[in-house]
Amino acid sequence: MDSYDEARRYLDDQGWGSGSESSAADAMSLVQRVAEGGERPTSAELLAALVVLRQLRDDLARWEPELITAARELGTSWAAIAPALGLASRQAAERRYLRLSPLPSGTSVGEERVREVRDQRAADRAVSEWARKNSAVLRQLAGQIMGLPGMRPRKLAAALSDDDPTALLAPLAAVRDRLRTSHPELADRIGSLTDQADQLRTASNASRSRGTATGRS
Repeated sequence: MDSYDEARRYLDDQGWGSGSESSAADAMSLVQRVAEGGERPTSAELLAALVVLRQLRDDLARWEPELITAARELGTSWAAIAPALGLASRQAAERRYLRLSPLPSGTSVGEERVREVRDQRAADRAVSEWARKNSAVLRQLAGQIMGLPGMRPRKLAAALSDDDPTALLAPLAAVRDRLRTSHPELADRIGSLTDQADQLRTASNASRSRGTATGRS
């Protein structure tokens, strides 16, 4: 039997077998006992401590972004979070959070995640600026649709009361298919506006990709 198998048996004896629910405090206690116990540990004990340490490290990596997310949801500023993480600036704290947190798109953590989030924000800003410039057009179109017989989409009504005209884009796109037959001209106007927004996002992402490539060259 090699040392790793002996380490797994040692962990079983310590209550760390499969399906165990040992706490982080238990993990720290085991690691500390092996590392600082005063007696020379065996190879199996050292390997067992490394196994537990890896599991603890995985837990810590998972807990940190969860704690930061909870703090942000309570209104805690990045400036307040930064010193708690041992970092010097709010920008450094946000970058750390972005590296640790998974994206729905499946992008890997690290700099790729930071880049993707920034690209998304830049595209959102471009669309928001365009929507503000075209606020009157978007609101007029939404008002026309709301005035049609049998057309009272709740999300569109809620977006009309929102100060940000960007909120109108998704509800307008959602009712487009319902208008194709009865009011094709309105459906075409919605399509034209949503296409412009999509083109802005594409252009923003392409511009940032060129800038990133230039910066790396």
